[in-house]
Amino acid sequence: MNQSLTSSHWNFDLAEMTHTLRQRFGARVRLNEPLARHGTFGVGGPADAWLAIDNEGDLIDLVSLAAGARWPLMLVGNGTNLLYTDAGVRGIVVQNALSTWALTDLGDGTAQLVGGAGVNLPKLVNDLAAQGWGGLEWGAGVPGSLGGAVISNAGAHGSNLSDTLQSARILDTHNLETGPQVHDYPLAVLQMAYRDSRFRARRRVEFDNQGRPLPPPRALIEPAEIVTSVTCRLRREAPETLKARVAHYKQHRKETQPPQASAGSVFKNPPGDYSGRLIEAAGLKGKQIGKAQLSSRHANFIVNLGGARAADILALIALARATVRERFGVELELEIELRGETEAETP
Repeated sequence: MNQSLTSSHWNFDLAEMTHTLRQRFGARVRLNEPLARHGTFGVGGPADAWLAIDNEGDLIDLVSLAAGARWPLMLVGNGTNLLYTDAGVRGIVVQNALSTWALTDLGDGTAQLVGGAGVNLPKLVNDLAAQGWGGLEWGAGVPGSLGGAVISNAGAHGSNLSDTLQSARILDTHNLETGPQVHDYPLAVLQMAYRDSRFRARRRVEFDNQGRPLPPPRALIEPAEIVTSVTCRLRREAPETLKARVAHYKQHRKETQPPQASAGSVFKNPPGDYSGRLIEAAGLKGKQIGKAQLSSRHANFIVNLGGARAADILALIALARATVRERFGVELELEIELRGETEAETP
Protein backbone atom coordinates (compact mmCIF):
# COMPACT_ATOMS: atom_id res chain seq x y z
CA MET A 1 0.00 0.00 0.00
CA ASN A 2 1.38 3.37 -0.98
CA GLN A 3 1.86 5.86 1.83
CA SER A 4 1.34 8.96 -0.30
CA LEU A 5 -1.85 10.90 0.34
CA THR A 6 -2.41 14.65 0.24
CA SER A 7 -3.46 16.26 3.49
CA SER A 8 -6.50 18.03 2.04
CA HIS A 9 -9.90 16.46 1.54
CA TRP A 10 -9.42 13.34 3.62
CA ASN A 11 -11.87 10.72 2.39
CA PHE A 12 -12.99 8.49 5.26
CA ASP A 13 -16.15 7.75 7.24
CA LEU A 14 -15.68 9.40 10.62
CA ALA A 15 -18.60 7.56 12.24
CA GLU A 16 -17.32 4.19 11.06
CA MET A 17 -13.80 5.01 12.23
CA THR A 18 -14.85 6.05 15.73
CA HIS A 19 -17.19 3.07 16.12
CA THR A 20 -14.46 0.61 15.15
CA LEU A 21 -11.86 2.30 17.34
CA ARG A 22 -14.13 2.18 20.38
CA GLN A 23 -14.92 -1.48 19.75
CA ARG A 24 -11.19 -2.26 19.81
CA PHE A 25 -9.82 0.27 22.32
CA GLY A 26 -12.85 1.21 24.43
CA ALA A 27 -12.95 4.33 26.56
CA ARG A 28 -9.35 5.21 25.70
CA VAL A 29 -10.69 6.77 22.50
CA ARG A 30 -11.64 10.44 22.89
CA LEU A 31 -13.55 12.22 20.13
CA ASN A 32 -13.03 15.82 19.02
CA GLU A 33 -10.20 16.06 21.55
CA PRO A 34 -8.55 19.53 21.92
CA LEU A 35 -4.87 19.14 21.11
CA ALA A 36 -4.15 22.15 23.31
CA ARG A 37 -4.43 19.68 26.19
CA HIS A 38 -1.61 17.58 24.79
CA GLY A 39 1.12 20.09 23.94
CA THR A 40 3.16 22.31 26.24
CA PHE A 41 2.35 25.40 24.13
CA GLY A 42 -1.28 24.96 25.20
CA VAL A 43 -2.61 25.68 21.69
CA GLY A 44 -4.13 23.66 18.88
CA GLY A 45 -7.47 22.65 17.45
CA PRO A 46 -9.18 19.27 17.85
CA ALA A 47 -8.24 15.79 16.72
CA ASP A 48 -11.09 13.73 15.31
CA ALA A 49 -10.00 10.88 17.58
CA TRP A 50 -7.31 10.69 20.25
CA LEU A 51 -5.95 7.78 22.26
CA ALA A 52 -2.82 6.74 24.11
CA ILE A 53 -1.18 3.37 23.38
CA ASP A 54 1.05 1.80 26.03
CA ASN A 55 2.35 -1.38 24.35
CA GLU A 56 3.94 -2.28 21.05
CA GLY A 57 1.37 -4.93 20.16
CA ASP A 58 -1.56 -2.52 20.39
CA LEU A 59 0.41 0.05 18.41
CA ILE A 60 1.04 -2.44 15.59
CA ASP A 61 -2.65 -3.41 15.62
CA LEU A 62 -3.75 0.23 15.44
CA VAL A 63 -1.39 1.07 12.58
CA SER A 64 -2.53 -2.01 10.65
CA LEU A 65 -6.19 -1.19 11.29
CA ALA A 66 -5.81 2.43 10.18
CA ALA A 67 -3.80 1.47 7.09
CA GLY A 68 -6.32 -1.14 5.99
CA ALA A 69 -9.28 1.21 6.42
CA ARG A 70 -7.42 4.25 4.98
CA TRP A 71 -7.82 6.29 8.15
CA PRO A 72 -5.11 8.94 8.55
CA LEU A 73 -3.08 8.34 11.71
CA MET A 74 -0.52 10.62 13.35
CA LEU A 75 1.66 9.40 16.21
CA VAL A 76 3.03 11.93 18.71
CA GLY A 77 4.89 11.93 22.00
CA ASN A 78 4.38 14.23 24.99
CA GLY A 79 3.92 17.31 22.82
CA THR A 80 6.87 19.13 24.37
CA ASN A 81 8.48 20.04 21.06
CA LEU A 82 5.34 20.42 18.95
CA LEU A 83 3.12 23.23 17.79
CA TYR A 84 -0.35 22.02 16.80
CA THR A 85 -2.21 24.18 14.30
CA ASP A 86 -5.46 25.93 15.16
CA ALA A 87 -7.21 23.74 12.58
CA GLY A 88 -6.31 20.55 14.47
CA VAL A 89 -5.74 17.12 12.96
CA ARG A 90 -8.07 14.99 10.86
CA GLY A 91 -8.19 11.28 11.60
CA ILE A 92 -6.49 9.63 14.56
CA VAL A 93 -3.85 11.15 16.83
CA VAL A 94 -2.19 8.51 19.00
CA GLN A 95 0.18 9.25 21.86
CA ASN A 96 3.15 6.92 22.20
CA ALA A 97 2.80 5.96 25.87
CA LEU A 98 5.15 2.95 25.93
CA SER A 99 6.55 3.86 29.33
CA THR A 100 8.26 0.82 30.87
CA TRP A 101 12.02 0.53 31.22
CA ALA A 102 14.57 -1.99 32.47
CA LEU A 103 18.22 -1.75 33.50
CA THR A 104 20.84 -4.48 33.18
CA ASP A 105 24.08 -4.17 35.15
CA LEU A 106 26.85 -5.37 32.82
CA GLY A 107 29.34 -5.84 35.66
CA ASP A 108 32.02 -3.57 34.22
CA GLY A 109 30.88 -0.26 35.68
CA THR A 110 28.27 0.18 32.96
CA ALA A 111 24.63 -0.77 32.48
CA GLN A 112 22.28 -1.16 29.55
CA LEU A 113 19.02 0.77 29.71
CA VAL A 114 16.10 -0.29 27.50
CA GLY A 115 13.19 2.10 27.75
CA GLY A 116 9.90 2.60 25.94
CA ALA A 117 9.59 5.69 23.77
CA GLY A 118 6.99 7.13 26.13
CA VAL A 119 9.21 7.04 29.23
CA ASN A 120 9.12 10.41 31.02
CA LEU A 121 12.67 11.75 30.77
CA PRO A 122 12.87 13.87 33.97
CA LYS A 123 11.47 11.05 36.12
CA LEU A 124 13.85 8.56 34.51
CA VAL A 125 16.81 10.84 35.24
CA ASN A 126 15.80 11.11 38.91
CA ASP A 127 15.35 7.35 39.26
CA LEU A 128 18.69 6.58 37.59
CA ALA A 129 20.55 9.11 39.74
CA ALA A 130 19.15 7.53 42.89
CA GLN A 131 20.41 4.13 41.69
CA GLY A 132 23.85 5.46 40.80
CA TRP A 133 23.69 5.35 36.99
CA GLY A 134 24.86 8.39 35.02
CA GLY A 135 24.77 9.60 31.45
CA LEU A 136 21.35 11.21 31.11
CA GLU A 137 21.57 13.94 33.76
CA TRP A 138 21.33 16.64 31.06
CA GLY A 139 17.63 15.63 30.87
CA ALA A 140 16.90 16.89 34.36
CA GLY A 141 13.80 19.05 34.12
CA VAL A 142 13.47 18.59 30.35
CA PRO A 143 9.72 17.90 29.94
CA GLY A 144 9.97 15.31 27.19
CA SER A 145 9.95 11.58 26.50
CA LEU A 146 12.77 9.18 25.73
CA GLY A 147 11.46 8.63 22.19
CA GLY A 148 11.17 12.35 21.56
CA ALA A 149 14.76 12.76 22.70
CA VAL A 150 15.82 10.41 19.88
CA ILE A 151 13.90 12.35 17.24
CA SER A 152 15.65 15.64 18.02
CA ASN A 153 18.84 14.24 19.59
CA ALA A 154 17.90 16.23 22.66
CA GLY A 155 20.56 17.55 24.96
CA ALA A 156 21.74 20.28 27.31
CA HIS A 157 24.80 21.34 29.29
CA GLY A 158 27.18 20.14 26.59
CA SER A 159 25.72 16.63 26.32
CA ASN A 160 23.29 14.94 23.93
CA LEU A 161 21.34 11.69 23.88
CA SER A 162 23.67 10.39 21.16
CA ASP A 163 26.49 10.32 23.76
CA THR A 164 24.87 7.29 25.41
CA LEU A 165 22.46 6.02 22.73
CA GLN A 166 23.21 2.56 21.32
CA SER A 167 20.14 1.74 19.24
CA ALA A 168 16.46 2.44 18.67
CA ARG A 169 13.65 -0.01 17.95
CA ILE A 170 11.57 1.20 15.02
CA LEU A 171 8.12 0.38 13.68
CA ASP A 172 8.53 0.88 9.91
CA THR A 173 5.34 1.73 7.98
CA HIS A 174 6.86 2.50 4.59
CA ASN A 175 5.34 -0.60 2.96
CA LEU A 176 1.89 -1.19 4.41
CA GLU A 177 1.07 -3.96 1.94
CA THR A 178 3.24 -6.30 4.00
CA GLY A 179 2.22 -4.67 7.27
CA PRO A 180 4.31 -2.69 9.76
CA GLN A 181 7.82 -4.10 10.22
CA VAL A 182 9.89 -3.87 13.41
CA HIS A 183 13.63 -3.16 13.09
CA ASP A 184 16.45 -2.41 15.52
CA TYR A 185 18.59 0.44 14.19
CA PRO A 186 22.10 0.87 15.64
CA LEU A 187 23.41 4.33 16.40
CA ALA A 188 25.45 4.41 13.19
CA VAL A 189 22.33 4.52 10.98
CA LEU A 190 20.31 6.95 13.09
CA GLN A 191 22.17 9.97 11.63
CA MET A 192 22.30 11.80 14.95
CA ALA A 193 23.51 15.39 14.78
CA TYR A 194 22.87 18.65 16.62
CA ARG A 195 19.10 18.58 17.31
CA ASP A 196 18.71 16.27 14.34
CA SER A 197 18.36 12.64 13.32
CA ARG A 198 17.23 10.52 10.37
CA PHE A 199 13.66 10.99 11.63
CA ARG A 200 13.70 14.78 11.47
CA ALA A 201 15.52 14.77 8.15
CA ARG A 202 12.33 13.42 6.59
CA ARG A 203 10.21 16.28 7.97
CA ARG A 204 11.90 19.47 6.79
CA VAL A 205 9.86 22.62 7.25
CA GLU A 206 8.69 24.82 4.40
CA PHE A 207 7.29 28.34 4.70
CA ASP A 208 4.42 30.27 3.11
CA ASN A 209 4.80 33.59 1.29
CA GLN A 210 4.57 35.44 4.61
CA GLY A 211 7.40 33.41 6.12
CA ARG A 212 5.20 31.33 8.42
CA PRO A 213 6.01 27.62 8.81
CA LEU A 214 3.73 25.15 7.06
CA PRO A 215 2.82 21.73 8.43
CA PRO A 216 4.69 19.05 6.46
CA PRO A 217 2.62 17.18 3.85
CA ARG A 218 0.78 14.37 5.56
CA ALA A 219 1.00 10.70 4.75
CA LEU A 220 -1.62 8.12 5.63
CA ILE A 221 0.48 6.91 8.56
CA GLU A 222 2.98 9.29 10.05
CA PRO A 223 5.73 9.29 10.88
CA ALA A 224 6.78 6.51 8.53
CA GLU A 225 9.31 5.34 11.15
CA ILE A 226 7.94 5.18 14.70
CA VAL A 227 10.35 4.87 17.64
CA THR A 228 9.01 2.28 20.10
CA SER A 229 12.00 1.81 22.43
CA VAL A 230 15.52 3.06 23.04
CA THR A 231 18.71 1.38 24.27
CA CYS A 232 21.40 3.42 26.07
CA ARG A 233 24.70 2.60 27.79
CA LEU A 234 25.07 4.19 31.23
CA ARG A 235 28.01 4.46 33.64
CA ARG A 236 28.28 3.80 37.37
CA GLU A 237 28.69 6.93 39.50
CA ALA A 238 28.05 7.84 43.13
CA PRO A 239 24.33 8.55 43.68
CA GLU A 240 25.03 11.68 45.73
CA THR A 241 27.23 13.08 42.95
CA LEU A 242 24.54 12.39 40.36
CA LYS A 243 21.73 13.82 42.48
CA ALA A 244 23.74 17.00 43.08
CA ARG A 245 24.34 17.38 39.34
CA VAL A 246 20.64 16.83 38.60
CA ALA A 247 19.67 19.44 41.21
CA HIS A 248 22.14 21.94 39.72
CA TYR A 249 20.76 21.45 36.21
CA LYS A 250 17.18 21.84 37.43
CA GLN A 251 18.03 25.07 39.23
CA HIS A 252 19.81 26.43 36.17
CA ARG A 253 16.76 25.67 34.05
CA LYS A 254 14.48 27.38 36.57
CA GLU A 255 16.64 30.51 36.64
CA THR A 256 17.14 30.89 32.88
CA GLN A 257 13.92 29.71 31.25
CA PRO A 258 10.48 31.33 31.34
CA PRO A 259 7.78 29.84 33.58
CA GLN A 260 4.93 30.31 31.09
CA ALA A 261 3.68 27.62 28.71
CA SER A 262 6.15 27.03 25.88
CA ALA A 263 7.78 24.29 23.81
CA GLY A 264 11.35 25.12 24.79
CA SER A 265 13.81 26.63 22.34
CA VAL A 266 12.03 27.62 19.14
CA PHE A 267 15.13 27.84 16.92
CA LYS A 268 18.32 25.84 16.76
CA ASN A 269 21.47 27.76 17.58
CA PRO A 270 23.38 28.73 14.41
CA PRO A 271 27.06 27.72 14.28
CA GLY A 272 29.12 29.87 16.64
CA ASP A 273 26.19 31.88 17.94
CA TYR A 274 22.91 31.72 19.86
CA SER A 275 19.45 32.28 18.44
CA GLY A 276 18.31 34.01 21.63
CA ARG A 277 21.17 36.51 21.39
CA LEU A 278 20.37 37.29 17.74
CA ILE A 279 16.65 37.77 18.42
CA GLU A 280 17.40 40.02 21.38
CA ALA A 281 19.98 42.01 19.39
CA ALA A 282 17.33 42.49 16.70
CA GLY A 283 15.17 44.26 19.28
CA LEU A 284 12.47 41.58 19.49
CA LYS A 285 12.85 40.34 23.06
CA GLY A 286 9.46 40.74 24.71
CA LYS A 287 7.68 41.30 21.38
CA GLN A 288 4.05 40.21 21.59
CA ILE A 289 1.52 39.19 18.94
CA GLY A 290 -1.90 38.35 20.28
CA LYS A 291 -1.33 36.39 23.47
CA ALA A 292 2.03 34.95 22.36
CA GLN A 293 5.36 36.57 23.26
CA LEU A 294 9.05 36.22 22.50
CA SER A 295 9.90 35.76 26.15
CA SER A 296 11.28 38.70 28.06
CA ARG A 297 13.45 36.21 29.99
CA HIS A 298 14.87 34.23 27.03
CA ALA A 299 14.25 35.47 23.50
CA ASN A 300 14.50 32.00 21.94
CA PHE A 301 11.34 30.96 23.79
CA ILE A 302 7.86 31.84 22.59
CA VAL A 303 5.45 31.72 25.52
CA ASN A 304 1.69 31.53 25.78
CA LEU A 305 0.59 34.37 28.03
CA GLY A 306 -2.87 32.84 28.27
CA GLY A 307 -5.26 32.43 25.35
CA ALA A 308 -2.66 32.42 22.55
CA ARG A 309 -3.46 30.81 19.22
CA ALA A 310 -1.09 28.84 17.01
CA ALA A 311 -1.46 31.66 14.47
CA ASP A 312 0.07 34.10 17.00
CA ILE A 313 3.06 31.84 17.53
CA LEU A 314 3.53 31.31 13.79
CA ALA A 315 3.48 35.08 13.24
CA LEU A 316 6.21 35.57 15.86
CA ILE A 317 8.30 32.84 14.24
CA ALA A 318 7.99 34.58 10.86
CA LEU A 319 8.87 37.96 12.37
CA ALA A 320 11.93 36.64 14.21
CA ARG A 321 13.27 34.81 11.16
CA ALA A 322 12.74 37.77 8.81
CA THR A 323 14.23 40.33 11.21
CA VAL A 324 17.31 38.27 12.07
CA ARG A 325 17.87 37.52 8.38
CA GLU A 326 17.63 41.21 7.49
CA ARG A 327 19.80 42.44 10.37
CA PHE A 328 22.48 39.74 10.52
CA GLY A 329 22.16 37.61 7.39
CA VAL A 330 21.47 34.52 9.49
CA GLU A 331 18.72 32.05 8.56
CA LEU A 332 17.20 30.72 11.78
CA GLU A 333 16.22 27.06 11.62
CA LEU A 334 13.29 25.73 13.61
CA GLU A 335 13.87 23.34 16.49
CA ILE A 336 10.17 22.83 17.22
CA GLU A 337 7.92 20.89 14.82
CA LEU A 338 4.53 21.86 13.41
CA ARG A 339 1.67 19.37 13.13
CA GLY A 340 -1.89 19.55 11.85
CA GLU A 341 -3.96 20.82 8.95
CA THR A 342 -3.85 24.30 7.49
CA GLU A 343 -7.02 26.39 7.66
CA ALA A 344 -7.57 25.84 3.93
CA GLU A 345 -7.56 22.06 4.42
CA THR A 346 -10.27 21.84 7.06
CA PRO A 347 -13.75 20.74 5.96
